[in-house]
Amino acid sequence: MLRWTLWLLAAPGALALGALLTQCADAPAPAPESGPQVAFDQSEARDLLPGTWLREYTEQGVRVHRVLTLDADGNFREVSSLTEPGGRVTHYVHAGNWLFDGTNLKRRYTSINGDAPSRLAVPFATFAIVFDTRNEFTGVDHIHGRTIHYHRVDDSDAS
Repeated sequence: MLRWTLWLLAAPGALALGALLTQCADAPAPAPESGPQVAFDQSEARDLLPGTWLREYTEQGVRVHRVLTLDADGNFREVSSLTEPGGRVTHYVHAGNWLFDGTNLKRRYTSINGDAPSRLAVPFATFAIVFDTRNEFTGVDHIHGRTIHYHRVDDSDAS
């Protein structure tokens, strides 16, 4: 008889515990701030792009510092500084138009160091991009097999 009494007393507690565990399992996980599980839809990604972005890397011994400013009106300006191993620095300033098609950030250059590009070879840059965070994105140029990484900076930090 005592066994049945204990069972009757324990059953409601077990049911309550089961219900609590079920609710915890159904609760959504907290939204991450960064990482591969962060996803932005096309309009969110498009809204994140305007601003000033920095990309720094070294290629064949040359340090490259690129500042890309994407204006909300679809224009861009890219300022690059290349520092050679001997310390010689070369600056480039390019401009043009950009658009985001939901997958690719596309740039069409209309000015190369102040000069219009050749009509026969208007330069384009196209990268399939993914936002790592709201302030960082990674792009892949499938034609040239290059991966790039930009992070957002304040205009005052861009130089």
